[in-house]
Amino acid sequence: METKSEKRIHSTSSVSTICQNCKKDFVIEPEDFNFYEKIKVPPPTFCYLCRAQRRMAFRNERKLFKVKNYLTGQDIFSTHPQVNNKKIITRDEWFTDKWDAMDYGHDYDFLTPFLKQLAELNNKVPIYGLNVIRMINSPYAFNANSMKNCYLTVNSTSSENCMYGNAIDFCKDCVDNSHINHCEQCYESFWISNCYQCYFTIGSRESRNLYFCKGCIDCNECLGGKNLRKASYCIFNKQYSKEDYYEEINKMQLDTFSGNKEMREKARAFWNTQPVKYNQGIKNLNSTGSYVTNCKNVNDSYLVRESENMRYCQYLQVPKNKDNYDVTNWGQNTELCYETIESGENAYGNKFARNCWPSCRNLEYCINMFSSSDCFGCVGLKKKQYCIFNKQYTKEEYGQLVEEIKKHMDDMPYVDGQGLVYKYGEFFPIEFSSFGYNNTLAAQHFPLTKEEVKNKGYTWVETERGEYVITQKASEVPDSINDITDQILKEVIECENCKNAYRILENELVFYRKEKLPIPRLCSECRHKRRISDRLRIQLYERSCMCAGTADQTNTYKNIVVHIHKDSPCGEKFKTGYAPTQPEIIYCEKCYQQEVY
Repeated sequence: METKSEKRIHSTSSVSTICQNCKKDFVIEPEDFNFYEKIKVPPPTFCYLCRAQRRMAFRNERKLFKVKNYLTGQDIFSTHPQVNNKKIITRDEWFTDKWDAMDYGHDYDFLTPFLKQLAELNNKVPIYGLNVIRMINSPYAFNANSMKNCYLTVNSTSSENCMYGNAIDFCKDCVDNSHINHCEQCYESFWISNCYQCYFTIGSRESRNLYFCKGCIDCNECLGGKNLRKASYCIFNKQYSKEDYYEEINKMQLDTFSGNKEMREKARAFWNTQPVKYNQGIKNLNSTGSYVTNCKNVNDSYLVRESENMRYCQYLQVPKNKDNYDVTNWGQNTELCYETIESGENAYGNKFARNCWPSCRNLEYCINMFSSSDCFGCVGLKKKQYCIFNKQYTKEEYGQLVEEIKKHMDDMPYVDGQGLVYKYGEFFPIEFSSFGYNNTLAAQHFPLTKEEVKNKGYTWVETERGEYVITQKASEVPDSINDITDQILKEVIECENCKNAYRILENELVFYRKEKLPIPRLCSECRHKRRISDRLRIQLYERSCMCAGTADQTNTYKNIVVHIHKDSPCGEKFKTGYAPTQPEIIYCEKCYQQEVY
């Protein structure tokens, strides 16, 4: 016999409903209902963007805090700020027998909402400060694994000799990059793969020695290029001889800060005169979203690689993943999961889970679990099964009590400070996050002011500024790398943007000298913010192809070939990450391919 909740999820047509949070209409498609039925959850009451925001508010991937170790009282670094009396320890201590999360176990209370009880348990159980495994000489790399000789490189995998990076996977000798993989000696680039010595470059692959290029494939020795294919010795898409190319490059003085700044501005102005493909994806089949690569049936997703049959997923850059909905960070053989974050590496069947890995299976409403399965509402357990609120049950007892709790969640739901109702099937409320909203992934895609954060009952945490005596302003740093002496290693430089102090490290200086790049005038955090300002956000927009026939609608770009629709506007509709207010010329797949390939 079907339960009431199971009856709700059968549908053969699209259903429009109103999001609890943003109050906007959203549509649940038949294939969505099929997935919810398969994993036995009710359809969501939040739209996919509000669901993503909710998960991302539980992810701080860049900020470090100095906190007191709960066990020793010593200072340690942590991504968790010391709020709500959080019990923070080192990862090594977390795996010792100095404490046991089962000691915090207790019976379920049917007089109190489930999520309220879970929040109380979560505040009692110790958590480790940094998420790292298999690290070699990389003390300030975090939210990362298998890194060697890396510094302040986060959310990354299997890289060596890298600095100031975010999502740097399988790379070597790279500085100041975001979301790159299999690259070497690259600088200030975003979303590139299999590249060598590419600088200030976006969305390119299989290339080498590029400066300020975007959307280029299999190119080398180019500057300011857009949409180039198998090109060499081009400047702003104009062909030069090898000798003339190097003569022009030398005139630009790219070893100087002023020369780089001028070329950055010229490149962006040129890029906006060329069309971009509506979908910033590569080698996909039946997939939509921004920065989706080598995927099949992955839709409405963001920064996903080598995965299939997924929807509403983000930041799954480590392959391979399949049959997931609403999964954020970080993947790696994740299957049949729903509403999880930071719960990858051979995960299967997990729902409403945060930081549960590796090899966790069939967990629901669990936090910070390790190699466990078939647990409900548990925190901090290692290699456990059939537990509820950190208390052990038999398989039969577990199954019966879980069903009773799910019913209780519907009968007595948690209601947050904004009046939003959380029955079974909803992820944790943002107000439960101990991270400052301003320091989370959510703030990058769904920015809120401090006042808005406080009004919603979320946490806002200011990062501490170190007490440093500034010895040099950024404007006083010599323009050319050729004029930089080792004295720079002793200077405390004031960032020209945020006015915070930053240093140039020895390995960093070696890199700049080797690549003939000027010393940056911004601190690493401001460089990161500037870099990802070139990145599309998670939101998608319904738009039409801007090809008007012989040119784009603004008459900025003149088509170089006759399109199938000839002199008439194309008019093809699609979902794109480019907002209507952005300056880019957006072409559909067919129009773009005719112009570029």
